[in-house]
Amino acid sequence: MKIYAISDLHIGYQDNQRALAEITARPNDWLILAGDVGETHAHLKYAFEVLQPKFRQLVWVPGNHELWTMPSDSDTARGEFKYNQLINLCRSFQVLTPEDPYPVVLLGGSKVRIAPLFLLYDYSFRPECVPMERAVDWASEGGGFCSDEFLLHSDPYPGKAAWCTARCEITEQRLESCNDGVPAVLINHFPLLEDLIHLPRMPRFSLWCGTRRTRDWHIRFNACVVVSGHLHMRSTKHYDGVRFEEVSLGYPRQWKGRTTPDLSVREILSPNATCLEHRSASVHPS
Repeated sequence: MKIYAISDLHIGYQDNQRALAEITARPNDWLILAGDVGETHAHLKYAFEVLQPKFRQLVWVPGNHELWTMPSDSDTARGEFKYNQLINLCRSFQVLTPEDPYPVVLLGGSKVRIAPLFLLYDYSFRPECVPMERAVDWASEGGGFCSDEFLLHSDPYPGKAAWCTARCEITEQRLESCNDGVPAVLINHFPLLEDLIHLPRMPRFSLWCGTRRTRDWHIRFNACVVVSGHLHMRSTKHYDGVRFEEVSLGYPRQWKGRTTPDLSVREILSPNATCLEHRSASVHPS
């Protein structure tokens, strides 16, 4: 068994939707879908229909696009209500979600915990001199803007920052309760570390990329790998001895002629992963 990951499939684009069929079947392996599969309930359902038969287990976390309420969509659910609809869809396909217990699986005789997370962002990835109430204006003045401001609603929370706070508090408690020394794969659409964000064309887009509340989670919760997407900039980086994988495919203009969806399916862990043994030996629950 191996664990693979990809994010930002954006199958609302026909080229991306057609290319989904090119992903090679790996019937003994798990596939992580790290958010932004598409923008609608129908997009997510289609992706599950295509990919579920190809893998032993799918794991999904929501991106911002999946939580959008599209003006042209007959589904008018918003915020947490939209999220819960998507969770119900996942369960109908037996897809693992952030609302399920974090399973512990064996890879080559080593245990690893698979932890899909849903944390959102709280506009904290900004300079200290920029007050919260000016954050979106500050980003816009620098050429950055996110359609979330029109399409991603936070109902019943008063704002996305409040929803992010609630999700972080719930998730932190869950991770603490199972922090038993087993190495973890932490999966979140948005990067857990601000240092991972390097957007030379739109540096102030960082505002919509995560929360500082998670800056030490890779250490506190014994991560061997952290998987994310959102940036549309595939990379492998290391911080504090932990591997961070950004696994985006992206829009057609970002991948066509450079790679393929199948080549973009990143191997995250395999039975001979030495990081599992290292984390098990070096980190113990407090």
